[in-house]
Amino acid sequence: MRVLLSTYGSRGDVEPLVGLVVRLRELGAEVRVCAPPDEDFAERLAGVGVPMVPVGRSARALTTAAPSAADLPRRAAELIAGQFEAVTAAAEGCDALVATGAMPAAAGALSVAEKLGIRSVSVTFQQLTLPSPHRRPLAYPGRAFPPDVADNRMLWDLDAQSIDALFGEALDTNRASIGLPPVGNVRDYVIGDRPWLATDPTLDPWQETPDLDVVQTGAWILTDDRPLPADVVAFLDAGTPPVFVGFGSMPLHAATDAAQVAIEAIRAQGRRALVGRGWADLALIDDLDDCFVVGEVNQQALFGRVAAVVHHGGAGTTTTATRAGAPQVVVPQAADQPYWAGRVADLGIGAAHDGPVPTVESLTTALTAALTPETGARAAAVAGTIRTDGAAVAATLLLDTIARTADRS
Repeated sequence: MRVLLSTYGSRGDVEPLVGLVVRLRELGAEVRVCAPPDEDFAERLAGVGVPMVPVGRSARALTTAAPSAADLPRRAAELIAGQFEAVTAAAEGCDALVATGAMPAAAGALSVAEKLGIRSVSVTFQQLTLPSPHRRPLAYPGRAFPPDVADNRMLWDLDAQSIDALFGEALDTNRASIGLPPVGNVRDYVIGDRPWLATDPTLDPWQETPDLDVVQTGAWILTDDRPLPADVVAFLDAGTPPVFVGFGSMPLHAATDAAQVAIEAIRAQGRRALVGRGWADLALIDDLDDCFVVGEVNQQALFGRVAAVVHHGGAGTTTTATRAGAPQVVVPQAADQPYWAGRVADLGIGAAHDGPVPTVESLTTALTAALTPETGARAAAVAGTIRTDGAAVAATLLLDTIARTADRS
């Protein structure tokens, strides 16, 4: 069997596919991956023996450019066109396509699968894009919901209208170019009848809704056996466990201030600091030996050796820190990150910072809460509940689905 995995987004959209790739190949499948042409994505996939088919522009360049709300439709059109070009070629001879990442990109990939007549599955790594009467949808930039509308079902209807306004014309134009009819509702087309939610049930419990048949597979985690760099190990061994601070794929337009604030707050706790460079290019603020900066690193190994993790609240980082049993301080920047911050606080495994811009005082307060013995004990207890079989579950389910489809035909 041949499977194409397609995504467009940050490291958090690519890393789970690494886990799925490995599990699919263990079951005998041939796998291809379409992803943005960022060098670190290609290197990560090459590390598990899978060449990457580049699609579109660099995700890092697109993210750090901070597009305006008015520019979203044009960017969406670019993403969709890129998917039609790259996925059409990559999907040749495939039995199934798994689509995830940014909604317009997923819409493009799913349209290609529809045209080629191959099985497709839509996957999300956070539940906030799945309509539910239990919570509000996220508002797109520049398209705030009316303040007088409180009913969740009405808000989800408005969400569908916003998505159609942003992405509908570009999607239908590209679909028409390959002989497909227009899509009446972009969001519902992308989600499909039976979407997969690749998150951990403890960290991200899905509440059943009669309108949607969601399959929660568990998070797609691959055990990372890469050793930590020797200089990182030397720093860890040189003193008490440090506090890690990093914001992953978030550009952080006040990056220098963020590093300054974080290091000062960590030092106020009497702790050493380990700074993750990330897409914000965080750097050290002086040459004192109580701080160290790291680039790309095995976070599974690293988080098991730190006193706490200060991060942006991406789904992948939150899951990795939770699984490692590290207390967390989540400083959410955008999108689903406030949700993950809330889950960390609700579970008692860390603190949710109020807003995206910390001060020394606000971060010190959050760190004080995260570094208590009670929070540490709770983080260790919750770590033992995090499932590690999500990618294996998804791989088996996907290949079984392909087999059943083939039998019926």
